[in-house]
Amino acid sequence: MSLADSPIRYPDTGSRPIMTRRGWWLVGLNILIPGSAQSLAGNHRLGRLGLGATLALWALVVVAFVTWLVAPAVVYTLASNSIVLWLIAIAAVFYAVLWVVLTFDTLRLVRLVKTVPAARGGIAALAIAAMVLVSGGAAYGAYVATTASGFLSSVFVAGPSEPPVDGRYNVLLLGGDAGPDREGLRPDSIRVVSIDAETGQAVTIGLPRDLTNVPFDESSPMRATYPDGYGANGVCDVDVCQLNSIYTEVELKSPERYPDAVAEGSEPGIEAMRDAAEGITGLTIQYYVLIDMAGFQQLIDALGGVTVEVPHDVPIHADETFTTVAEWIPAGEQHLDGYHALWYARSRHGTSDYDRMARQLQIQEAVLAQFNAANVLSKFQDVAAAGSQVVKTDVPQSMLGYFVDLAGKTRELPIVDVPLVPDNGVDPLDPDYEAIRQMIETALIPPTTEPDEG
Repeated sequence: MSLADSPIRYPDTGSRPIMTRRGWWLVGLNILIPGSAQSLAGNHRLGRLGLGATLALWALVVVAFVTWLVAPAVVYTLASNSIVLWLIAIAAVFYAVLWVVLTFDTLRLVRLVKTVPAARGGIAALAIAAMVLVSGGAAYGAYVATTASGFLSSVFVAGPSEPPVDGRYNVLLLGGDAGPDREGLRPDSIRVVSIDAETGQAVTIGLPRDLTNVPFDESSPMRATYPDGYGANGVCDVDVCQLNSIYTEVELKSPERYPDAVAEGSEPGIEAMRDAAEGITGLTIQYYVLIDMAGFQQLIDALGGVTVEVPHDVPIHADETFTTVAEWIPAGEQHLDGYHALWYARSRHGTSDYDRMARQLQIQEAVLAQFNAANVLSKFQDVAAAGSQVVKTDVPQSMLGYFVDLAGKTRELPIVDVPLVPDNGVDPLDPDYEAIRQMIETALIPPTTEPDEG
């Protein structure tokens, strides 16, 4: 059959059954191959535009999928670049508008008044439903891309990336706990995460906030004031001479020790804590992440809560004296909203700081488990709004793709936890830092078993 004889382009307008079948075909073609309906039965120029855009989109999807299979870090890197995200948003808006134009033009070509009356509603409904789904999805994709671009720009810096040291990336995680009853912020949760740059194998090192005599390397600005360790002989510039006081002292009393901190996306107090963590662990720490524990509540609510196994009843305090109990979080599996998750991590009544460290790690792991693509995308606006208020870091935006890919490997491997607590042979009030560094080195590079000779 020649194109001149095609019932799609030159139908018998007097036959309602033919016009009805033609209408279904045109709508189906517009859904499956946008632009094809116009190429066969309408404006060829519009059809070529639609077909070209459709084929270009299919090609991009195939290339992205193949690249993700072969080198996923490349896809993650592009998807976390602000310029690329804006280009994606612009392209998504273009496709959304184009599909609206093609759909209404297809309905014009169908000529509903010539079809069987009983089929008119179905043909129109199918065309409009597909348009809403496709164009609406593209418009939402544009919104997510622009929101993600703003979120990434507000949280992550534009600085240079750091290379791995001894094949590992070491990140300092600080959980800040500012409050009306204290001057400044004191990190109540302090942890170093060491990640193998190739395999993603991770070791977490929990640092008690009450560690004393914290050593500083010779390169640290703190070394001159505290050559024997922070708070040695009870000497420091704040009321309590322990690890988490270092942030407060430097931030409030001597920020001039780290004059370049703010320009580099950090704070003097954070840099002092980095130096302290390096002195304790013997590791070079490339990046830090500071999480505002109060704002953490908002992030958990945005994710829809977290599920944890509560080993025993945990109290929620009625006031900041931590002596009066308002309610209890009962033992057993509990799905906690932000308020209860924060109290589960902070609770002090009838417990120790080491119990708190274990609960904080439990909450961190639960949040990571909730951070899957479906959950984040479905609540992206709330998650992005909370994240921009909760997180401060010096991880450069250019490294996000690499770290997202590495995190995927980490999730597949067991995480080794090295808590520097009395149960692990560490006395925070009289720590043996040589033994601590040896313990960490053993966790990072487990000794191999020599085969028996025989």
